[in-house]
Amino acid sequence: MPEKSNGLKLSPGQLSLKTATARKEQNNPSRRPSADDDTSSELQRIAALDESDQQSRAGHHGKKGLGRIARLVVVLRDWANKGRREQQERADSFLERFRGPDVQSLTTATSSKDTQDKGCKNRKKRELFVVNPSGDWYYRWLLIIALPVLYNWCMLVARSCFSELHQRYLILWLVLDYVSDGIYLMDIIIRLRTGFLDQGLLVRDPKKLGDKYVATLQFKLDILSVLPTDFAYFATGLNRPEVRFNRLLHFSRMFEFFDRTETRTSYPNIFRISNLVLYILVIIHWNACIYYAISKSIGFGEDTWVYPNISDPEYGYLTREYIYCLYWSTLTLTTIGETPPPVRDEEYLFVIFDFLIGVLIFATIVGNVGSMISNMNATRAEFQAKIDAVKHYMQFRKVSKDMEAKVIRWFDYLWTNKKTVDEWEVLSNLPDKLRAEIAINVHLETLKKVRIFQDCEAGLLVELVLKLRPQVFSPGDYICRKGDIGKEMYIIKEGKLAVVADDGVTQYALLTAGCCFGEISILNIKGSKMGNRRTANIRSLGYSDLFCLSKEDLMEAVTEYPDAKKVLEERGREILTKEGLLDETTASESMEGNVGQKLDRMESSLETLHTRFSRLLADYDAAQMKLKQRITFLENKLKKYNQDDFFSDASDNPLEDEVKAKP
Repeated sequence: MPEKSNGLKLSPGQLSLKTATARKEQNNPSRRPSADDDTSSELQRIAALDESDQQSRAGHHGKKGLGRIARLVVVLRDWANKGRREQQERADSFLERFRGPDVQSLTTATSSKDTQDKGCKNRKKRELFVVNPSGDWYYRWLLIIALPVLYNWCMLVARSCFSELHQRYLILWLVLDYVSDGIYLMDIIIRLRTGFLDQGLLVRDPKKLGDKYVATLQFKLDILSVLPTDFAYFATGLNRPEVRFNRLLHFSRMFEFFDRTETRTSYPNIFRISNLVLYILVIIHWNACIYYAISKSIGFGEDTWVYPNISDPEYGYLTREYIYCLYWSTLTLTTIGETPPPVRDEEYLFVIFDFLIGVLIFATIVGNVGSMISNMNATRAEFQAKIDAVKHYMQFRKVSKDMEAKVIRWFDYLWTNKKTVDEWEVLSNLPDKLRAEIAINVHLETLKKVRIFQDCEAGLLVELVLKLRPQVFSPGDYICRKGDIGKEMYIIKEGKLAVVADDGVTQYALLTAGCCFGEISILNIKGSKMGNRRTANIRSLGYSDLFCLSKEDLMEAVTEYPDAKKVLEERGREILTKEGLLDETTASESMEGNVGQKLDRMESSLETLHTRFSRLLADYDAAQMKLKQRITFLENKLKKYNQDDFFSDASDNPLEDEVKAKP
């Protein structure tokens, strides 16, 4: 019998689907329904209804479309949830093992503990919105607030001097003005909620944040910049935009944005040049507007210095007015062209002031551009100096041309592949922990392929990473030869190496990125027929980047980590056994000798402990004897004292009776 649900007629197939769903829910009573489950079940129900309707009512095209949309939404939701789960589980276990818990989680745990200590257990305190000044959100907000600041600095003076510009686009200017005012007010609110670091932690107390901001000079300037001076429009009219000049006092936010961008950008020199050009253009723009205002106050065309008469059609439109003034300002401030000489005293004073500003601008341009160019070429100049020194040495020692060409190609490879920077010198100012984390992140793909790093402790990983030294080998170079004394082990970062025969041509194996070799000769494995000498010839097929770890550094690192040393020794024994270079008799003897030595050490340790325990027991017995003697002495002394008191009391009583008997 068909049923009705929410106004929809259910077929027997739909009823069985609904019954199966209900049974499934009954079998899982502990599962709590969520919003996603409700949405998914609703969409699946609509899709099932639509499929049945497709079979029974093929003519209803609207429900077909509804079913397709429902199925599409279900697929998209599942795909989004899957992507979200993958993104949450994307954390690299190799890095997590090294880093430990996140700083943010630690801070959150600390803050939550403090909140619980304050007695807020029964009610949940609403979290206060606090902006982290080192976060990306704060940087984006600086970009937003820098735009109205730059707008006011460029357009207010232009609208005040060029009246036609202000009147022609009055509605646009009013809208932009009050939008910028709204952003200014929002910026003040955000500044009141901008955190700061105290003892390395972000302060979230609203009272402390507000007090810190109010105590600064910038708070006073921000308040002055949002004063409603627009009310002066009622007295002067809308054609006086100079009443809004107090908006220029919000300039610090623009400078802060420039500073943050210079720190964050990957091209600081280009940004510095662009920033310098922007400052110069703003100064030239202001100077052009002031020149036009002075010409207006004196009178257009009154002399040869001021702006020509605007009655002339050639100079009477807005574009020509601004471009002419900008051209005059550029020539004056850069002192690279001739302009009409001044006539009046005020004109002379203005030109003198402009010349002084121009000299400062010219000196600033020359100094900053020269410094930037020097910084941009500093790396190349330093690298070229090294090449010149090597060339001079090779010419002085009369090195062969082939060797000289090989050295020059090696230097070219370093420069072309940007491997000229000494990483450890650049990172020398950082603490060891941060330097090791950077090294692990940079060389993560290589280190994850190294088997000895897979299960090693985080402390050992830090020790090893900080001791790795990069080396670059040219094509055909031998990294090591069979029989050489081993003093380093190598980890391949990039490139291909070949294990070759003594002829240098026959290849036995190919080593790629992540492989490590050379640890056998520096571990001094007992029973090795080669001792501490290399067991193979390894040659570079092309340019290869390797990490080098010296024997002293490795031994120093694994001294405190015996498990890692055992892993290295076991791997070395496997290789030696495979190549037939391990004397098992000597190895077993050494192991037996080691066991015997360990037993001897344990026996001597037990004897030492027994001797110490005997001494302690003897000291304990002596102390007990002394204590008993002292207690006995005190008891005897106490008994004697009590007897003396008793006899003294007995002798005193007859005398008292005789005194009382006398009349």
